[in-house]
Amino acid sequence: MTFHVKVFCLRQYCFKLKLMSKVIFKGRGANFEPNNPYLRKKLVSEHVEGIDEAPYMDRPSTKYYEEYTKGALSKNDSPDLPLNYSVNPYQGCEHGCIYCYARNSHEYWGFDAGLGFETNIMVKHNIAEILKKQMSKKGYKVSPIMLSGNTDCYQPAEKKYGLTRKILELCLELRHPVSVITKNTLIERDKDLIKELANLNLIHVYFSINHLDNKLKSLLEPRTATAEKKINTLKEFTEAGIPCGVMVAPIIPALNTADISEIIKKTAQAGALNAGYTVVRLNGTVKKVFTKWLEENFPDRSLKVMHQIEELHGGKLNDTEWGRRIKGAGPMAAMIEKIFITSKERFMKGRSMPSFDLDKFSPNGQMRLF
Repeated sequence: MTFHVKVFCLRQYCFKLKLMSKVIFKGRGANFEPNNPYLRKKLVSEHVEGIDEAPYMDRPSTKYYEEYTKGALSKNDSPDLPLNYSVNPYQGCEHGCIYCYARNSHEYWGFDAGLGFETNIMVKHNIAEILKKQMSKKGYKVSPIMLSGNTDCYQPAEKKYGLTRKILELCLELRHPVSVITKNTLIERDKDLIKELANLNLIHVYFSINHLDNKLKSLLEPRTATAEKKINTLKEFTEAGIPCGVMVAPIIPALNTADISEIIKKTAQAGALNAGYTVVRLNGTVKKVFTKWLEENFPDRSLKVMHQIEELHGGKLNDTEWGRRIKGAGPMAAMIEKIFITSKERFMKGRSMPSFDLDKFSPNGQMRLF
């Protein structure tokens, strides 16, 4: 009798597993959990039948973990990026952007770069306090910080924890320059602080927009705001005197290249002062996550997309070469660059972001008298 029960349970499990391989979790970018190369063991659900089941057999829910950081500033030595320091109040990101390079960093926390990255969010509760201590240290040299450099500071967790707002309050208190980039219109909540910082020439705001297709958004960046909403927020901010720009990033051949010019046009009409771009690169486990997503959602052009990404990076998907990893190289990269430069020259000619005012910085939060 026991034998028959176990066989029946095994058949049920196998049938469920077969169905799960075709299930798409609505609101999630990745639909599986790739192995973490840094772990020997893997979290599973154990059953009396002696079968180990993946933890995401049902609709995955988001979990938040408290993390008390010892250092708030992350130093960046890359010549590809304009700012040397970034602040990340969260690790992991519910936005679920399938191409996100930050997925790899989540493996260091013991999670996976797929669903684990989107459902296990590390919350650095004390980040504003630690940042203040670092900025107030004797010998600290003021330099614009990027908020965030790894995951989006205005992801859904921000609505609950408000860490990004605390950091902006600190920047206003100390008169510290900051550059914010986001895919989320939650930033509208902090318009009051951002406007005050803008009046002091202490902030730049960039909106990340890489497509204009809402159907593509639901697959590529499921929990981000639509391009239309971001452009409307950009317009609202620029009308309030807040300097805004757009990052067309990342550009993915055969998926969103057709939108480059129109994105720059629409954001320029909304008041954007500057634009930048990057091309997609698939380092580490991101390659597995992106490839599986591409095959599931665009089987008719998956090989074409992958080959063109390889063309951008010297025949590889994994690219660490300075310069090429960000903008690509070769004929495909030259075409993308030409479209971008031509569009920027046409729609944003003569525009630029205002310079940051570094002289207002006051580590004790007091205005300088002399």
